Amino acid sequence: MQSAIYWRSNGPSEIIGILGGMGPAATADFYAKLVSVTPAGTDQEHPRTVIWSDPTVPDRTKALLHQGPDPTPWLIRGSEILRAAGATLIAIPCNTAHAFVPGISEHVGLPIVHMIDEVALHLAAMRPRVRVAGLLATTGTTRTGLYQEWFDHAGITLAMPDEVTQDTEVMPAIQALKAGTRGTSTAQPLARAAHRLVEQGAQAIIAGCTEIPLGLTPESIPVPLIDPALVLARAVIERTRTTPHEAQ
Repeated sequence: MQSAIYWRSNGPSEIIGILGGMGPAATADFYAKLVSVTPAGTDQEHPRTVIWSDPTVPDRTKALLHQGPDPTPWLIRGSEILRAAGATLIAIPCNTAHAFVPGISEHVGLPIVHMIDEVALHLAAMRPRVRVAGLLATTGTTRTGLYQEWFDHAGITLAMPDEVTQDTEVMPAIQALKAGTRGTSTAQPLARAAHRLVEQGAQAIIAGCTEIPLGLTPESIPVPLIDPALVLARAVIERTRTTPHEAQ
């Protein structure tokens, strides 16, 4: 019998579930990045994807710091909708939402590709080695230590904005980006905050809120800008990648 080349996945065919809406622009941006990093030459070579974008999920920073509504029930419901739609793994393109992953993972029954863990692994593999990374993120992410735990394991020290910079530059810029504002009014405050972290010794800057890459460009800072959404997209595609096998 003549041999033929066919494609077979490593295990069951994966369907990516994107738990989004936090915010909608970041979700759309993540899907675009997912498409851009997929090694595909045709439509049919892209992975099947289900997107649940729910902008009614309560504010994650308010929940963590100001006794706002707990977003966990919304995240569980969204995960269940993705599972019912056929998703076999879940990606959450929102940094602060990862504070609630332990509370939803036991209810989901699907693997969640952990964005912050993937960023820590990515930085640990960079050469020259990154020993200090600057973090620009929501106040909820910075104050609850979401990145610190993972980076401690990777041997990376975090540099973060002081309280004034966080309150007057970083958070206003993030809120403006969520509202659809683009341009110098958002780019300049983020760039100033990033430069201060570089002055503190940061060898890379983490755009630790998925809206930040919409306002801060790699060209505006003198060190690498790490986009967690892009890192997550690559990690997800790596898990769904198919490899050619020869059939006899």
